[in-house]
Amino acid sequence: MAEQTDIRPTGKAAPPEPARPAKPDSAVIRDALGVGIAVGLSGFAFGVTSAGAGLTLLQTCALSLLVFTGASQFALVGALAAGGNPLTAAAGAFFLGVRNAFYGLRLSAVLGHRAAVRPFAAHWVIDETTAVTLAQPDRRSARLGFTVTGLSLYALWNLTTFLGALGAEALGDTDAWGLDAASPAVFLALLAPMLRSTVERVAAGLAVVLVMTTLPLLPTGVPVLLSALAAPVVLVVQGRRARTKSAGNDTTPTGDAQGRPATEEKRA
Repeated sequence: MAEQTDIRPTGKAAPPEPARPAKPDSAVIRDALGVGIAVGLSGFAFGVTSAGAGLTLLQTCALSLLVFTGASQFALVGALAAGGNPLTAAAGAFFLGVRNAFYGLRLSAVLGHRAAVRPFAAHWVIDETTAVTLAQPDRRSARLGFTVTGLSLYALWNLTTFLGALGAEALGDTDAWGLDAASPAVFLALLAPMLRSTVERVAAGLAVVLVMTTLPLLPTGVPVLLSALAAPVVLVVQGRRARTKSAGNDTTPTGDAQGRPATEEKRA
């Protein structure tokens, strides 16, 4: 009798992931405006800090209009205020802003803008627009969240930069207002709910440790770049643990190629 081969699948197919529920446009706009307004107000702090570092009103406004990445702007004027070399300060700000390029790679696939629109959208690729965009359940909501966040934040950031630079003396010490902490606080509030798995939480925690331990030792901007090493380190450790667990569970039955026990005698 001919040998029969069992072609039935050995395991069940994984069930599809449940679709994320649609989000009303009003909710997307509300969240996006909340982020844009909250972070945009911290432009006051940059305007005051920049004026205190010796930059003119035109130079301060040009930074917000053309650079538009708060952390890099603060790093630049902070280094200048500390007496650093302008080229060194610019280099630190540049490397700190490199993270936006990685954001752009992710958002390009999510937003799906045409090639003609991408150069203009790229100018709004920052921490806050990325967080709001990735929190949306579908492309339509993602585009709406990105646009509203980028537009409101860009407009308010530049307005408050101008007002902060004009009224630097009247506003006083930015540390007393706490405006310098507004941007990172909002971003952390958006990021925290997205850390759902243990791997994500461990990577985020390790990144914080790297920043806090190297901040007093390295130039401005470098600790943030160094914190990116947390992700590959955690992934490597996770991969080794998975391979070790897989090897421990791998049991190979003894027998010949057709699955008969090794002690079975072959018949003539």
